Amino acid sequence: MKIIIINSGSSSIKYQMIDMPANEVICSGMIDRIGLESSNFSYVTNTVKVEETLPIANHKIGLQKISQLLMDDKVGVIKSTSEIEAVGHRVVHGGSNFSNTVTITKEVKEKIRQLSDLAPLHNPANLEGINVAEEIFSDAKQVAVFDTAFHQTIPVVAHKYALPNYLLTENKIRVYGFHGTSHKYVSEKAIRYLNENNSGKSSKIITIHLGNGCSMTAIKDGKSIDHTLGFAPMNGLIMGTRSGDVDQSIIFHMVNSLGYSLDAVNNLLQKQSGMLGLTGFSDLRDIESNAEKGNLDCQLALDMNAYRIKKFIGSYAAVLNGLDAIIFTAGIGENSSYIRKLVCTDMDYFGLELDSAKNEIRSKEIREINTPDSKTKILVIPTNEEIEIANQVYELLLG
Repeated sequence: MKIIIINSGSSSIKYQMIDMPANEVICSGMIDRIGLESSNFSYVTNTVKVEETLPIANHKIGLQKISQLLMDDKVGVIKSTSEIEAVGHRVVHGGSNFSNTVTITKEVKEKIRQLSDLAPLHNPANLEGINVAEEIFSDAKQVAVFDTAFHQTIPVVAHKYALPNYLLTENKIRVYGFHGTSHKYVSEKAIRYLNENNSGKSSKIITIHLGNGCSMTAIKDGKSIDHTLGFAPMNGLIMGTRSGDVDQSIIFHMVNSLGYSLDAVNNLLQKQSGMLGLTGFSDLRDIESNAEKGNLDCQLALDMNAYRIKKFIGSYAAVLNGLDAIIFTAGIGENSSYIRKLVCTDMDYFGLELDSAKNEIRSKEIREINTPDSKTKILVIPTNEEIEIANQVYELLLG
């Protein structure tokens, strides 16, 4: 069964065509920096690698570019869209409506659209991916896999806000959690790795997903018990354009004293803050490059980013009452040795001792970057949300 996985992020699209149940990747690629003049496009098969830098204004144009290459006479991997039996879509926010993978219907799309207010950088992009895929792969089953599903195990003590009770019971205002497919995938990899020689061992791990969007999860015995993102994906860690945690009174001050509208504040917190607001750049590669050249704003932003991560490691180690491993994953977590170094420096109280040489090694495999004497494992595990989504789509279709 050929399944195409479309993972439309806030500024990127990852895609894979996977032959199930073998988990064989037929082709893969991604587009990042969507909306910029220098968007990067890649398309990879067993025999072909296409890389381009070109302006891609939005997700629709990006998805059309992907579909053209899939069926290209020279480098394509299918001759007809009828070869695709299912398209799996990552959808960020399922609210209280979706706790499991579902076949997409008009009603499902409408609920995803209604939830866009809670994930304005993501759900609209996810829905755009669904609409375009329905046009291109009209014979295929369209399936939605929700980021929020993995975090349904977060206990009420952690997912309930200190607000009047009716806001949870009637309005479903709570911590939902996000990046669930990534946290689930790498945590299961980590648990298998940790338990290789000690089956049945309990596990206390923290997964650190760092990309344009960032989040951390406290995971005990394979279950999410706390998470940095909440009702919508904008609090917690400092992100590419999102502020992460701020004092709520700042919002009222901006509206009541500085003359901002609520829409303007929302736009500022979602699209003009984070690393972009601190440095003028949203891409960490640009920020690290400029920091190396002496840009003090960029260096301070990197330090702030790592400081925020450290704070959550401390709080989650307390919640877990111990720590077996921390896991770095996603674009920044897997590729930025500098961020990993900043996070792991002066963390010996938590048993974290980084091996500088191992930290510089790049690999597509799971790897330890801690010293032999480190009490807590420091792992880099490449995430593969697409494989996780494909597995869930396949299981749903088997019924």
